[in-house]
Amino acid sequence: MDMAELGILCRRLTASIGSVVVGQDDVVEALLVALFAGGHILIEGVPGTAKTLLAHCFALSLELELKRIQFTPDLMPGDVVGTNLFNFHTGAFSLTRGPVFTDILLADEVNRTPPKTQSALLQAMQERAVTIDGVAHRLSDAFLVIATQNPIEQEGTYPLPEAQLDRFLLKVRVGFPSLEEEREIVRRHGSRSASPDVASLGLPRIADRAVLAEARALCAGVRVGEEIVEYVVALCRATRASPAVLHGVSPRATNMLATASRALAAVRGRAFVIPDDVKELFLPAARHRIVLAPAAELEGLDSDAALQQVLDAVPAPR
Repeated sequence: MDMAELGILCRRLTASIGSVVVGQDDVVEALLVALFAGGHILIEGVPGTAKTLLAHCFALSLELELKRIQFTPDLMPGDVVGTNLFNFHTGAFSLTRGPVFTDILLADEVNRTPPKTQSALLQAMQERAVTIDGVAHRLSDAFLVIATQNPIEQEGTYPLPEAQLDRFLLKVRVGFPSLEEEREIVRRHGSRSASPDVASLGLPRIADRAVLAEARALCAGVRVGEEIVEYVVALCRATRASPAVLHGVSPRATNMLATASRALAAVRGRAFVIPDDVKELFLPAARHRIVLAPAAELEGLDSDAALQQVLDAVPAPR
């Protein structure tokens, strides 16, 4: 498979998922970027915007196993990673694997569980392994966390700690559909009150694990010119000098922005990164990694507005 073929495959996948989930092509592209770059993604949106359905369609189209956890205040770390249980028949402990042992983990409303349980995901997201009773267990090479959170209802939630937010490659915001998109949603799914059974929708399998391994190898070979390197570094360093930002992004974020830009170029069938790739990913890659200055918050600025100021101020290479 070459870059052109990868671009065609990604367009086929987006179109296939678009036959079920209307108006979320940008989110599908972000999921592909995260998957190919070996990162994780946080999707923020109000309930009822098809976040869970999208994750199921994405996994099914790639022949990847998906497990879902509904995060709640009483969820324990063992409910996520698993635990060793004593078997009275054999007289020995046996490992009961938690839902983290999968390809795609859908962490629904991840901010509704206490920090102790949230932290159970830290090692899994960073190292693709979990340690249970001192023994490390490897996770799938395709391991991807798709976490969701509701931006409106904050009562009874636990804001994600900075260490965990930094593990997400991208934070994507899902809004309401356009007028025509909402009409199309009703035309397709207006005959049922519950979410459709994904397995019954007839989604074709667009790729498999072997294709995914090839895609990741292609992404690693995408060329990042010196002018792009300078642009990525300049943008990230500018967040640390911006008066609207109290704490800018870390060097890890700089590296992740470059990695995600490679993946986006590959998703679009190119063997090289262009400035527009970096521009498109700057907000999703940085919005969850900065802390606004108090003065900026008083002025009504949010993280996206502060980052847009940085993006406008740093000239892109020609």
